[in-house]
Amino acid sequence: MLPMIKPFTPNDLVRYIYQEMSEGETELLVQALHRDELLMEEYLELLSTMQHLDQAMISPSESVVKSILKKAKSTGLEKV
Repeated sequence: MLPMIKPFTPNDLVRYIYQEMSEGETELLVQALHRDELLMEEYLELLSTMQHLDQAMISPSESVVKSILKKAKSTGLEKV
């Protein structure tokens, strides 16, 4: 009888990337990545996406900044 292979999910891959897995889970996932080409592709795609998100600079629009400054000025909070 073949040993039961745990199906890994995208959530498992995220946990692996952020090093939130136990040592045993990590070992099983690494073995699965070596065996399963589709899982490896999914992992690489997810890793790339997460790296791009980490590099993305997000800033509020000018109208949002002006609105916040206007509200802060009207309540006397602009000096905080």
